[in-house]
Amino acid sequence: MSDQSANAGFAAPQGESMRALLAADRAGTLQQISALSREYEGIVEANALVAIDDEHDPEGASTAFERAHVAALLSQAREHLNDLDRALERLERGDYGRCEQCGEPIPTERLEVRPAAKTCVRCASAAR
Repeated sequence: MSDQSANAGFAAPQGESMRALLAADRAGTLQQISALSREYEGIVEANALVAIDDEHDPEGASTAFERAHVAALLSQAREHLNDLDRALERLERGDYGRCEQCGEPIPTERLEVRPAAKTCVRCASAAR
């Protein structure tokens, strides 16, 4: 076991498993960002072809809502991608799997469900 994997609490094979999980989540998130970006651009292009007065057009409110909804989903996906990148950096540094608040190990089960998790369940619950 290397010093890095000892610090993170992961044996080398488990560290590689987490790296694969993070990479798969990252690839899926990139696909989601691409799809949402296309959807957002489609909404904007469709609205550019029509002179829409959101306040008085019966479709305007739903169009504005749809645009805002897709923009919010796109923002969340980009934030998740940043979280995944930071998790990969922590894995490289050897401190992946440690709670950033209390320093205790994050249970493997939590990391399998939320690979970008930075806190243990106790600290995450306390933050709410």
